[in-house]
Amino acid sequence: MTVPADPNGADSAAPDYHGHRARLRARLVDHGGDGLHDYELIEYLLALAIPRRDTKPLAKALLTEFGSIGGLMAAPPEELTRVKGMGEASVAALKIVQATALRMLSTDVASRPVIGNWQALLDYLRADMAHHLIERVRVLHLNTRNMLIRDELIAEGTIDEAAVHVRQVLKRAMDLGSAAVILVHNHPGGDPSPSRADIELTRSIAAALKAPGIALHDHIIIGTQGHVSLRAQGLI
Repeated sequence: MTVPADPNGADSAAPDYHGHRARLRARLVDHGGDGLHDYELIEYLLALAIPRRDTKPLAKALLTEFGSIGGLMAAPPEELTRVKGMGEASVAALKIVQATALRMLSTDVASRPVIGNWQALLDYLRADMAHHLIERVRVLHLNTRNMLIRDELIAEGTIDEAAVHVRQVLKRAMDLGSAAVILVHNHPGGDPSPSRADIELTRSIAAALKAPGIALHDHIIIGTQGHVSLRAQGLI
């Protein structure tokens, strides 16, 4: 008897994992995600993409490689495919979950004034930025009612630096008719404490925006260890 090839390119063995998978499904349906360990959530998700394979070893290998579910979901596709057993279907399964989660969180942010919905904003930013391995900078543009009108990634850099130009931020805010902006960037090292360069850049942007009457509400730094608001720290 010939065992069907795994769609991701790995040969499928014939272990009796079907009963285990059924038990996972029952626990998920009865108790939700709280009923499963992290590796079991990933295991079951991968099983939907690789139905003829025991996905527990792959799920554990992925979490070991990327450190956590957050790190795994944020990993670039090319990094995921370097893990033995991962193919296009498996990568797509992880990415559709990440995209769905971010869409849900971003919808909550966009539906209400940002200033009165701060926790939802932080949840969205942490999910989207905390686990990236390079520094990314984005600008949130708000209208006079503090509703989000544009969320833009303006720079990506190395593990500890992304180039941001004050004139770029000012011009875009004026082009969009922004009443206020919020700067956001991540620290790939995990510690969200602002550097001297972060503080100086923030003050330069605040000064540039002040002339046309655009407010800089905050500069938020995101890391795996938490977040820092430069406004709350008295640095703006």
